[in-house]
Amino acid sequence: MLAPKARWSIGHADEMLIETFVRELQIDPLVARLLVLRDIRTVPEAEQFMHGGVQYYHDPYLLDGMLPAVERIRKALQNNEFIRIYGDYDADGVSSTSLMHHLLTGLGARFDTYIPHRIREGYGLNRSAIDLAKEQGVDLLITVDTGISAVQEIAYCEELGIDVIVTDHHEPPEHLPQALSVINPKKPGCPYPFKHLAGVGVALKLAHALLDRLPEELLEFAALGTVADLMPLNGENRLIVKQGLQRMQDSAYAGFRSLIGVSGIERKEVTAGHIGFSLAPRINASGRLEAADIAVKLLTTSNETEAEQIAFELDMLNKERQLIVEEMVKEAFVLAEEQQAKGLDKVIVVAKEGWNVGVVGIVASKIVDKFYRPTLVLSIDPQTGIAKGSARSIAGFDLHKALTVCEEWLDHYGGHQAAAGMSLSKDHLEAFTQKLNELAAATLTEQDYIPLLKADAVCSLPDVPIASIEGLEKLAPFGMGNPAPRFMFTDLSLDDIRTMGKEKQHLKLALSQAKDEVSCSVEAVGFGKGSLAGLITQAAKVDVLGELSINEWNGVRKPQIVMQDLKITHMQLFDWRGAGQLSAKLNMLQNNLATSNAKNQVPGIVLFDETDVKAFAATAFQIGEAIPYWVVQDSGLLRPGNETASQLDFAHMKDIILYTIPRSLVSLQGVLQQALGMMRCYPVFAELGPDSGSTLPSREMFKMMYGTLQKEGSLNVQDARLMASFSKRSGLSPAMIQFILSVFEELAFIERQGAFVKLHASPAKKDLTASRIYQHRMNRQEVESVVMYSSAKELEQWIAQHIKQENHILEEII
Repeated sequence: MLAPKARWSIGHADEMLIETFVRELQIDPLVARLLVLRDIRTVPEAEQFMHGGVQYYHDPYLLDGMLPAVERIRKALQNNEFIRIYGDYDADGVSSTSLMHHLLTGLGARFDTYIPHRIREGYGLNRSAIDLAKEQGVDLLITVDTGISAVQEIAYCEELGIDVIVTDHHEPPEHLPQALSVINPKKPGCPYPFKHLAGVGVALKLAHALLDRLPEELLEFAALGTVADLMPLNGENRLIVKQGLQRMQDSAYAGFRSLIGVSGIERKEVTAGHIGFSLAPRINASGRLEAADIAVKLLTTSNETEAEQIAFELDMLNKERQLIVEEMVKEAFVLAEEQQAKGLDKVIVVAKEGWNVGVVGIVASKIVDKFYRPTLVLSIDPQTGIAKGSARSIAGFDLHKALTVCEEWLDHYGGHQAAAGMSLSKDHLEAFTQKLNELAAATLTEQDYIPLLKADAVCSLPDVPIASIEGLEKLAPFGMGNPAPRFMFTDLSLDDIRTMGKEKQHLKLALSQAKDEVSCSVEAVGFGKGSLAGLITQAAKVDVLGELSINEWNGVRKPQIVMQDLKITHMQLFDWRGAGQLSAKLNMLQNNLATSNAKNQVPGIVLFDETDVKAFAATAFQIGEAIPYWVVQDSGLLRPGNETASQLDFAHMKDIILYTIPRSLVSLQGVLQQALGMMRCYPVFAELGPDSGSTLPSREMFKMMYGTLQKEGSLNVQDARLMASFSKRSGLSPAMIQFILSVFEELAFIERQGAFVKLHASPAKKDLTASRIYQHRMNRQEVESVVMYSSAKELEQWIAQHIKQENHILEEII
C-alpha cells in the first residue's frame, strides 16, 4: 500500500448534457464532460467559454460609482489638474498602477504614480503619503487595488481638499469610506454581474468607461494582475486573461518582452501558469525586498535597454527572495511544530523578530502546503512591538470573517477568504492565536484538514490519445476557478521507477495498461515526489491522479501525466532476503518515510524468538532506541524489545521488517494477524538463533550424543581440536553437535560449567518434542518452503492471504 496525500473526489456530470454538447458543438466527449463539470449548462454558455470575445464584456457603467468617477476624471483632464495614482506593492497593484499610467498618458493627463513602501509604510493609504500629496499639489487621488478599508485616511483627504476615487476589489468593511466615488463590484448594492474582478480588472473597467471602448491594448496588464492575485478564471476574468495572453505573445510593451525573456519563456508559448510561477514572482520581488516603483517602471518604459536592465534586476531580486524564503521556511516549520505540540493545532500562527515582512505571505503558503492548516506568518518590529503579517487559508475557513471576529486585537486587517494581511501588537499574539484556533475548531471538521484533490473523470490510458489531450487546450487558460483538467487512472502496471533532478527529488514512472486488447504506455512525472520511489515495488498496481500533457522531444510527441497524487491499494512486499547491506537499506527507508507523506512514521522490526535478541543486538543494524522492535513470545503475542516500541502500537505500524526466520508458520501467521495497519512488508528472514539450519538430527544421533556424554562424563565444547576430532568420529557436523547440546540444555539433560558440559546427575525424563528448539527444527522444512524458497510474488501472495487488515486503512484518507 501507499497512502495518498489527499482525499480524491471524482466529478459527476450530466451524461445527457454531455451528449448535447458533443452533438451541437462537434467537440470531443472528454472536452464536453469538462465543460459540464465547470457548471456550464447551455450551448451558448459553452460557445462563450471556448470562443468568447469582446462582445461578452459587461457594461462598465453597471459598476456602482462609475459615472461620478468618469465625470470627475474628465473634469480633471479638462482643467489640467494634478492626478495621483495610488497603488499597492503586489503584482495586482503594480499591474493596476501601470495600466492607469498608460491610460492617463494616452489621455494627456498631468499625473504621477505612488506605491507605498511595504516595510516603511505598510499596506494602503497612510497620513504621511496624504500629506505629501497635498504638499505636491495633488488635486485628485485615484486608488487602485486598495482603499476600500481606508475610512479615516480618505476622510483626512477630504479635510485637505483632495478628491478621492477608490477602485478596489477586496471585501468591503461594514462602513465604506466617504470618497467622491467607490468602485468595487463587491460593494453592497452594486449591480455589476461579475463579482470576482482583480484590482486591475476594476481599473480596466474604469479605462473602458473613460475611453467608451474596451481598451484591448491594456489587456496584458489586466491578465498579469488577475492571474497573480489568484482570481477565478471564469466569467469576465477568463476573457481578460485569454485575450491578454494572446497579446502578450507578441507584446507591444518593452517591459513585457524583457520580463518574458529573462524568465526563459518562449513568447509564443506564454500561459497563465507562466504568469503565476515566473512573471508575477519577479514583479512581486520588487515590492517584497525593495520598492515596487521599479516594477512599475519596467511595465511603463518604452526604452528597450532600460527594460532589459530592470528585468535583470528583478530577476536577481527574485533569486535573493528565494534564498530568504528558504531560510525563513526552515525557522517557521520549527515554530509551527512547537505550536502544534502545545495543542494549538487548528490554525498555525508563527511570529519572529527580524523576519522579512515582504515574504511572509510566501512562507505562509509553504506552511499550508506542509501542514494543511490556515496559517499566519508575522514579522515583529523590535522597536515598536508591532507584528505585521500575512495569512493563507484552506477550504472551509474564511480568513476575512475570522479576522473580523478578532478585530479587537488588530490594528489593521484586510483581505478575503483565502488570503489576508494584518498588524497587531505582539502582546496580543497569544490571545489572538487562541481565538483563531477556537474559531477553526468550531468551523472545520477532521476531514477539512485533509487536502481535497478533485478529478474530472476516471479514465484508462487508451481513453486519452494525443488528439484528446490537444482538445483540452480549448478550455485554457487554466488557473483558479478553472483548474487544469485532472484525471484518475486506476490499476496501472509499473514498467519502470526512476528519480530525476540533481537531488533525486522528482519521481518518474513508466506506466502501462491494456483495454479491449489495446495496450498503452505513458510516462508519469511527480515533481517533489522522489522519496516515494523507495516505497513502491516494481510489482505494484498504481492509481494516479494528475494532469495530462504532451511531451515533445526531438520531434517525437508522447502523452504524459503530471502526477498530483498516487496511491497503491494493496500490501506491497520488498524482498530483502539475502540482499545484504541491510543497514543502508534501513537508513534509506527511514529517509524515504521522513520525506514522504508518512508523517512521524518509522519502520518496525520483528524478531521471531527470544533467542534472536542477543544475536540481533550484535548485527550490523546497531539500531539502538531509534527503531522499534518487537519479539514474538511463546504465547504468540509481541513483546516490545526497546523503549521506542513500548510507546507504539504494533497494530498501527505501516512498515514492518520481518528480520529473523520464523520458527513455525503458525508464528508467522500470528504476527501477520496482529499487523492490522501494515502497508509495506520487508522480509529479511535472517538466521540468528542457535537452531539455525534445516536438517533435523535423528533420534539415534541424540542417543549417540547422550551415550558419549555418559561415557566421557564431560565434554570441553570450546576445545576446537577435541570437537573436530569428535565430529569426525561421530559423523556429526559441529553445527549438529551444537544443536543437540542446545536441545539437551533446554530439556535440563545437561548443564554447562564454563567450557564444559556434563549430564545432570538425575535428569527428568522428557520427550525431545518438549524442546521448543527441537519443535522449531521439526517445522523448519515447512517454514523454509514458504519463506526461503518462494519467489517474491509467491511470498507476497502468501502474506496477503494471511493478513487481517482493517478495511478503513486507506478509506480514512480517500
